[in-house]
Amino acid sequence: MSGLTHFDAKGDAHMVDVSDKAVTERIAVAAGYVKMQRETFDIITEGRAKKGDVIGIARIAGIMGAKKTPDLIPLCHPLPVTKVAVELTPDPDLPGLRIEATVKTTGQTGVEMEALTAVSTAALTVYDMAKAVDKGMQIGGIHVVLKDGGKSGRYEAT
Repeated sequence: MSGLTHFDAKGDAHMVDVSDKAVTERIAVAAGYVKMQRETFDIITEGRAKKGDVIGIARIAGIMGAKKTPDLIPLCHPLPVTKVAVELTPDPDLPGLRIEATVKTTGQTGVEMEALTAVSTAALTVYDMAKAVDKGMQIGGIHVVLKDGGKSGRYEAT
């Protein structure tokens, strides 16, 4: 199957063998957002959410999500993640929260999935914590912004 590494010659899904790949430093950055009503934005940014510190808890959830990626995505390799940073930035023009996750490792495969999972988990946590006041929140724009390291080199979204 042209270029899809998670399929064998018969077309069956399999975990890619990375044992012959070089151990290199790797980094991935992913981003996304949660769009919400202005009232919800104000409640979150002013610290008035009944469930607590939405941004702080979502940051921790994102970090935990990155660490649990191989448990959630069937063909992901468990990696020694050496850094996970998750930032949630209020954006009044959205209105909502912009989310960015940076994940690093030294290993034989990249950490794009861990960065994407961190953003997704943080966004879902924001939704969970604020759904009582805004069931119409939208999660979107989740994508890889940057990946570097390994055989394929550097990728930056344009």
